[in-house]
Amino acid sequence: MKPYIQIDIRSLYDSFDAPIAALDCGQKCAPHNPSGKPFCCDICHAVPAAYQQEWAYLLPNTDLWHVWRGDECLENPEDPTHLLAETPDPMLLLACQGPAICQRPYRVLSCRQFPFFPYITTSFRFIGLAYYPEFEQTCWVISHLEVVSRAYRQEFVGTYNRLFELWPEEFTSYLQQSEDLRAQYAARKGRILLLHRNGSFYWISPASERMQRLSPDHLPRFAPYV
Repeated sequence: MKPYIQIDIRSLYDSFDAPIAALDCGQKCAPHNPSGKPFCCDICHAVPAAYQQEWAYLLPNTDLWHVWRGDECLENPEDPTHLLAETPDPMLLLACQGPAICQRPYRVLSCRQFPFFPYITTSFRFIGLAYYPEFEQTCWVISHLEVVSRAYRQEFVGTYNRLFELWPEEFTSYLQQSEDLRAQYAARKGRILLLHRNGSFYWISPASERMQRLSPDHLPRFAPYV
């Protein structure tokens, strides 16, 4: 596979540094996790992926990260085979030293974007942020999307606009991920919730992609955060 064009990772991090909300959402979900950690910072629930260029930048600048081995979750160690097989070529899986000693300037992009990813339509338009449905019962933010700050949404969109221009392969990757999401919601006869780049919320039909604007007062909640 041809290497991705070189990009200034520090600049990328600095332009995507807005907190997801005005409060520490980790304090909202951590009491529901037996480990006491925020779910997004717990290797037993979410394994971060980083671009090879991120790893090359992080290695000489921080001791926060190490390459994921699959044995970091001591209570329920994972077989690394399937996760490694699902990791795209330009990326690798990492594990951090833990949220208690997080060095926020060195968070990888997958941490900064969590629990969202860029949603791309069948007409090849990047229109906003969708979330990973497998985290509906663990991520507090998914049940409180109204707290996601305007600055965060703008920086998210700006960052991925830039990435897609420099790395067209990533656009293709998220196009496929969006297609997989539509198939998943179609199978369960549900609708996709989108944080549109225009600042509004929308339901999206997975079959027709017809959009219906949603009031922040009617955003869904998921147990245990109802």
